Amino acid sequence: MKPVAGSQVNSQISSQISSQPILVFDIDGVVRDVGGSYRRALADTVEQFTQGGFRPTAQQIDELKEEGLWNNDWEGSRELVYRYFEQQGVARESLALDYKQLVSFFQSRYRGSDPQNPDSWTGYITTEPLLLDTAYFEALSAAGLSWGFFSGATRGSALYVLARRLGLVDPVLVAMEDAPGKPDPTGLLATVRLLDAGYPQRPVFYIGDTVADMQTVVKARSVEPNRPWLGVGVPPPHVLRGAATDPAGFQHYIQSLQASGANVILQCAAELTPARVAELCATLGSNHPDSLTPTQGILG
Repeated sequence: MKPVAGSQVNSQISSQISSQPILVFDIDGVVRDVGGSYRRALADTVEQFTQGGFRPTAQQIDELKEEGLWNNDWEGSRELVYRYFEQQGVARESLALDYKQLVSFFQSRYRGSDPQNPDSWTGYITTEPLLLDTAYFEALSAAGLSWGFFSGATRGSALYVLARRLGLVDPVLVAMEDAPGKPDPTGLLATVRLLDAGYPQRPVFYIGDTVADMQTVVKARSVEPNRPWLGVGVPPPHVLRGAATDPAGFQHYIQSLQASGANVILQCAAELTPARVAELCATLGSNHPDSLTPTQGILG
């Protein structure tokens, strides 16, 4: 057998790496179910700061999220408080709403009475159902796929689920403290730079469950138009659970993701297996996400 020159081997390896897609995951609603934690803490906070006058329903929180501006649940809580009082004829400028106090109350619900010490957390965060497991990420690595996380959650909250509960070691993570909030693409671009090994043409999949997540992909594509970007939308668990009883609401949520830039919709992130990633990359064909129709792969 004729030996292969070292330069040829290096070229082949370089070619393989440069074409391997990068998977970046949102965390809330994708890796963990926050319907009974973050969203519950949000509702608790709004109820507390409206003196029991208003507690938002899951649908009302979804409607807020659909605006694409309220990925930060602390800010979303404050906004709903403002809107409640505005409906009562009170201008938000006249409210003496202490944002730090609001955040502190939210964290006491979500983390517990000692929010700075993860070892003693007793709040809603401790009971969040996991939507992905360690074996899933091991399978991605075994297939040669690079993966990481870009989330609007705080670093402490994100690492609680990624390191403590999933056992991931030093995962690539860009969290709330590291970048502006979505849909600003700065955090997503930073995550990709930590993963692309210097190959700017590698395709990127961003897996998220909100309008802001999909808008972030669109904005990232405008910053780096030569890199293929794929927005993978997954309905959060509470929306998926409600599909049978409220099909119109379910379809509305899916259509909102599509209208915001989702190229593919899956039931859950676990469906994005290495085989499915390869299939989607082949479908891209021209190495541009516009070659995928917005409805391709819905719940399949």
